Amino acid sequence: MRYGFYLPTRGPAATSEGLTAIVQRGEALGFHSVVVADHIVFPTVIRSSYPYTVSGEFPGEGDALELLPLMAFVAGVTNRLRIVSSVMIVPYRNPVVTAKMLATIDVLSRGRVTVGVGVGWLREEFEAVGAASFERRGAVTDEYVRIFKTLWTKSPASYAGEFYQFDSLRCLPQPLQKPHPPIWIGGHSAVALRRVARLGDGWHPVGANPAVPLRPAELRASLDELRRLTAAEGRDFSRLTISFKAPVYDASADAATLPDGGRRPFSGSPAQIGEDIAAYGALGVSELIFDFRSPTAAEVIGRMERFAGEVLARVT
Repeated sequence: MRYGFYLPTRGPAATSEGLTAIVQRGEALGFHSVVVADHIVFPTVIRSSYPYTVSGEFPGEGDALELLPLMAFVAGVTNRLRIVSSVMIVPYRNPVVTAKMLATIDVLSRGRVTVGVGVGWLREEFEAVGAASFERRGAVTDEYVRIFKTLWTKSPASYAGEFYQFDSLRCLPQPLQKPHPPIWIGGHSAVALRRVARLGDGWHPVGANPAVPLRPAELRASLDELRRLTAAEGRDFSRLTISFKAPVYDASADAATLPDGGRRPFSGSPAQIGEDIAAYGALGVSELIFDFRSPTAAEVIGRMERFAGEVLARVT
């Protein structure tokens, strides 16, 4: 099992000094990856329903550092951490420019980029940045991911799609990783699983929260469906990475409950969390991402250190 952590993108912890301290301490503690969320602007009125809270309300505060420059910043102050977009909302950005920026980060980080992708949920943000049709965002995402792969593996490259076309381009340098940086598909819906089977190198769902529990039995059912879909596409399920995003690590021994009264996975005592890690690992999860984000960088680092001392020391 490998472990990763969310990087703050807003608030007092998201300063040059704070972010540097967090990622360098995470690297020293032995974490494998750091994941970076994606928002560009926040409309003051949000009517769209957020998929990861029971109420549908978005918990953000209205500010966020931009994803791709932040990934480049992390590359410059670390040596080993995988740098994961988690997840990049693909329709927000021009696909050719995005492919070039990701390739540049991969080259300069010496091959440490993982491209986590999603279709997005915030209609108002789509409209604000002039993104492609919100209603067709799934189809746009599929096409743009294919454009990334084309530009990263062919030179000159051409593409003729429904939403974007170009002819005989050189987009160099291509990524250091071959054939290209891993592409992890976010989301937990049936449509997301089909996208993993068609286009992904990994599945990267959010779970273990009241809105989307994805408890072991639920995750097992989704993985069984993903095996079936992958086989139907003529692809090898065993080559997929299953990376699971879990909730905030809390040093309290009190277990959190779900709406149905069950214990939320990855809550409770270190022993219970260790049991959850083993259970998810047995299902095929090879990377767990924990959320240590807190108001200050010192608090983030403190949570990371407690997790390393109380949980990782128990399971490794």
